[in-house]
Amino acid sequence: MRIGLTAVILNDQAAFLSRWAEYLSKRTGTPISFVSRDTYQTIVDQLLAAQLDAAWLCGYPYVLHQSRMQLIAVPLYQGKPLYQAYLIRPLQGESDINSWADVKGKVVAFSDPLSNSGWLVAQAQMRAAGVDPRSLKKSFFAYGHRHVAEAVASRLAQAGSIDGYVWETMRQRRMPAVEQTEVAWKSEFFGFPPLVTTHSDNDERVQKLKTVLLDMRNEAEGRDILQALNLTAFEAGSPSLFDSISRSAAAIQPRKT
Repeated sequence: MRIGLTAVILNDQAAFLSRWAEYLSKRTGTPISFVSRDTYQTIVDQLLAAQLDAAWLCGYPYVLHQSRMQLIAVPLYQGKPLYQAYLIRPLQGESDINSWADVKGKVVAFSDPLSNSGWLVAQAQMRAAGVDPRSLKKSFFAYGHRHVAEAVASRLAQAGSIDGYVWETMRQRRMPAVEQTEVAWKSEFFGFPPLVTTHSDNDERVQKLKTVLLDMRNEAEGRDILQALNLTAFEAGSPSLFDSISRSAAAIQPRKT
């Protein structure tokens, strides 16, 4: 099985991914490899074209293609299948940015056009605050939540839209980019980026993968891998977790994919 990964997780070290793939392969009885790509769109395209068997996606592309995608598992972060989007600013700078209403005339970094926390939430918030995206001094996609933090830390951007789970994990690891940024605003909670597939629910390989993921919390090596991901566990999850993302997507008339 080939599993696509995007910037919804931070840990992209080859050694870690090799260890996790070996863990899953042994327990499912199926050779598993991870495929990392820089953009969500590339992973979505490959998944829909059956070039991947599964993918760890953001909730936004999942709701856009929900008729073709099935949930495999949803991660638990701090014990819940939820996370928040953050608006960040440079540490000891841009103190006038305290909400999305304050980004008018500013340079803002977004993560990816198919990211909920890194783009969709920002669009919904600016719309609610009456901020026309054209009123920004400049905006750009950094293509990765870590890159958003780096852009804000280096002051290439005055603010950034980022996955709160990624920012908190970077802070836990004392990564320089996060230590030079701070949180100006936090969103409501959304369904955590899920693992999905386009295969049938009855696909034996998918069912084995799901079983192993849900059981990771119950054994030492599985818990070690979860800890490296800064996650509590995986659960089966429900499509209803992503209802608020669906509503936001419908409200802003999202881009076609």
